[in-house]
Amino acid sequence: MKRITTAALSVVLLAAATAGCTNDGGSTPGGSTNVPGVTDTEIVVGTHMPLTGPAAGGYSKIAPATKAYFDYVNANGGVHGRKITYKIKDDGYNPANTQTVVRELVLQDKVFAILNGLGTPTHTGVLDFLKTNRVPDLFVASGSRSWNQADKYPGTFGFNPDYTVEGKILGTYIKENLAGKKTCFLGQDDDFGRDSLAGVEKILGSVAAKESYVTSNPNVGPQMGALKAAGCEVVVLATVPGFTALSIGTAAKIAFKPQFVVSNVGADPTTVGKALGTGAPLLEGVVATNYLPLNTDDANPWIQLFKKVNTEHNGNAEFDNNIVYGMSVGYLFVQALQAAGKDVTRDKLLEAVTKNGFQGPGLVPLRFSAADHSGYAGAQLTKVEGGKAVFFGTPYTTDDGDGPVTAYQGQAVTPPQSGVPTA
Repeated sequence: MKRITTAALSVVLLAAATAGCTNDGGSTPGGSTNVPGVTDTEIVVGTHMPLTGPAAGGYSKIAPATKAYFDYVNANGGVHGRKITYKIKDDGYNPANTQTVVRELVLQDKVFAILNGLGTPTHTGVLDFLKTNRVPDLFVASGSRSWNQADKYPGTFGFNPDYTVEGKILGTYIKENLAGKKTCFLGQDDDFGRDSLAGVEKILGSVAAKESYVTSNPNVGPQMGALKAAGCEVVVLATVPGFTALSIGTAAKIAFKPQFVVSNVGADPTTVGKALGTGAPLLEGVVATNYLPLNTDDANPWIQLFKKVNTEHNGNAEFDNNIVYGMSVGYLFVQALQAAGKDVTRDKLLEAVTKNGFQGPGLVPLRFSAADHSGYAGAQLTKVEGGKAVFFGTPYTTDDGDGPVTAYQGQAVTPPQSGVPTA
């Protein structure tokens, strides 16, 4: 029955694709434009997010923060006179749900683009659908290398540094600061975990022990027990926030006290600390990375802007790094729309992203080009001190191959006075 339904849907999509659409996915042979999701006054974009489910902790705040930034831009005139409408659909971090809600966004809501769809296992399943329907698939909320396939998926671009890049940076920290200590790994059982491990092992060689988890089983007792039994002194975690908390909390219960080194996507102290509850002090000393300003840096002009937006348009939600992330995505998307011009089309939007040249809150450059669709080029190391993440050292950049990990000396950029980018 599933195969029959899929085949029927394919026929419907093929019929739609041949009903007069050009390579832009929005113009008819008669010359009149009919770009999906675009009118003279509005641009409609959509996303899939885990508002519920095993990854909701922290991540459920991202899309509302992006929408809040769009509302701020709309209140200041929009982009080329158009207001941005952001349709957010909950997929519960379940790949089957992701396919359902993304089809709704494209076929029913007629969105112009999918923006910042979250999750490696979830978003992987909609790449071919979005390609077939020529829908721009921008700034995916994951560091999987799957988004950087310019030839296969020309409309898909990442946002996060890819997990192999981040793994190389974390591996370099371990090599330079924890040399000789037995290093082990726990990661999500998908490309998130595998790509992170690949980066760590490019620097350190094979780790002493490795374990994995699935998000449907909130028990990492066997994995942490195995790592303790292996004598691990350093444990790299490629985990979403809830499983970072589970791992660190479980380790404490069995008197296992390694140095934890954690992927950025699972390391926000506010989110993980809330999940740990009274165990929040266990985060002290955890090393991670970030590539955006930290939520606690009140002197940073980007944080000042995002806090203002949070107060005015996001119900003054508890301000954490998930909100910084969501608003940074919104800022980048507005830049892309500005660069695409008033007569915006899907093709023009993708051309603008490919051209790059964006200036924003990131500590390192965005990689976007015709050949490279990955996101940020690296990150800076952080350590939890006094319950807050603080930067140390300098930002680093590298690639997902055998290139070196090098210090980045670029200059910080400040937001425009209005807080709204212009072309």
